[in-house]
Amino acid sequence: MNITIFGATGRVGNEILQRALEDGHLVRVLVRTPSKLTPHENLTILEGDIREQQSVSEAIKGADAVFSAIGTDKTTTLTDAIPLIIEAMQKEEIKRIVTIGTAGILQSRTNPEAYRFQSTESKRRLTFAAEEHAKAYEQLAATNLEWTVVCPTYLPDGKATGQWRTKRNFLPEDGVEISVGDTAEFAYKELLDPQFINVRVGLAY
Repeated sequence: MNITIFGATGRVGNEILQRALEDGHLVRVLVRTPSKLTPHENLTILEGDIREQQSVSEAIKGADAVFSAIGTDKTTTLTDAIPLIIEAMQKEEIKRIVTIGTAGILQSRTNPEAYRFQSTESKRRLTFAAEEHAKAYEQLAATNLEWTVVCPTYLPDGKATGQWRTKRNFLPEDGVEISVGDTAEFAYKELLDPQFINVRVGLAY
């Protein structure tokens, strides 16, 4: 399979990259700093900016599926990049994309018409990141792509255990955390074998 990964130097993105290479897939990544990645015969590293259409289009060319672990990091990088990724995918007639979101953009149980970050369920006072992820989700939801937004709750470092709970569009009840390793493993499996097309997936232990 030909896979394009955005956010390949981040915690979840790099785990996805390693799994894809270990399984023999051909991977293309777009990064600002190529030196952060180890060369591999199945890996094509493109240096560029995910906020530039030409760079994004070049990265997506020939892909069977796209994975995005673009973070917010107090910037609008995510919401700048998602429309470019959507446009490039539609032009190349690529359907499948899995992205990493946040549990804040799942529906609230106490107020199902609101996102969690807009309700009392969220303990975070700063909502910028959730707002950015919500915009990205809404942009994907308005397309005919086969998208999945994986929405982990608190995300400490940790290896994959293969154990987790999922719920469509909501956080599993009493979900508190999920490791980076398990988030990556779940997202990678979902990319290869879609079970949650056109939904947000709440992910927790």
